[in-house]
This record gives sequence, structure tokens and C-alpha cells, in this order.
Amino acid sequence: MDIIGTKGSFFLTQNKNKLEEFPVELLFKFAVQLFTMSYEMTGKLIARYETVQRTASFKTREFVVEKTDDIGGKSITNYAKFQCVQDKTALPDRFSIGETVKVYFNIKGSRWEKNGQVNYITNLDAWRMESVNLNTTATAPESQVEGPADTGFSAVEDDLPF
Repeated sequence: MDIIGTKGSFFLTQNKNKLEEFPVELLFKFAVQLFTMSYEMTGKLIARYETVQRTASFKTREFVVEKTDDIGGKSITNYAKFQCVQDKTALPDRFSIGETVKVYFNIKGSRWEKNGQVNYITNLDAWRMESVNLNTTATAPESQVEGPADTGFSAVEDDLPF
């Protein structure tokens, strides 16, 4: 498959006789999702916790979203706890408990070793939230419409696993 670019569009072709045109915005959205492994989930905001200052230069905040699915005639409810870091800790403030939201997040994992014991931790790092009302989506203000954040934080100064 070849990709041929022009102003505002790009074309995909598997042979030289057939070109399919797609807008550049679609390619960008696909590339961001492909290379950042970004995910999204829609559900009801049920808990919002206080911001925790982990070190002098690193802070986190957690919130919980409830998602109910109908699977084989049964209603199954799942709860996902998300983490916001650094400048994203204010994201949940714009939403009320009980409000339906769409959360965009990355899955991040780390290895933690203390006293010879190894543990693995997985975080759902939220980087954007939207309000969802009756099949319409209101996007976040421009200041919060950003791609996935790379916090640059790789080591902890204390014995906490995050």
C-alpha cells in the first residue's frame, strides 16, 4: 500500500489504478491513536478524589467512572479508576458527580521493586474529558483539548509505586 500526499488530502493505493482520497485530519487522528495507544470510555462519573502531591514536582488525582453494558441480556457494571497527572489534575472539576462523561486515556504500566519483591502496576492515565448528553458531545475548552500527555516522570523519589 502506498500513501501519496497532496495539500489537505492524502491518497491510499494498493495498485496504481485505484486511488482513495482521505482528509489529512483523518490521517492525523489515526496516527495519534496508533502511536500513542489512546483509548476512550463513556460512563457515569461516580467519584472524584483530591489531588495528591507525590513529590515536590509531581502530583496526581484519581476519579472513577461507572460503565454498564448489556451482555447477553444481563446488565454488567464495571468501575474504572482513572489517574490524572500534573496539569491534567483539574480535568474532573468541570463535571458533576452522576454526569455522563467520555474519558480519553492511555494505559501505562510500571515495574516496582522493594525489598526484593517485584510488583507490576497499571494506570489508566486520563488526558481529556468530555460531557456526553443525549447523543451529543460537548468538547472540552481549547485549553484542555490536547493530545496524550507524556509526563516525563520515570522515577519516584520515595517508595510509592507511582
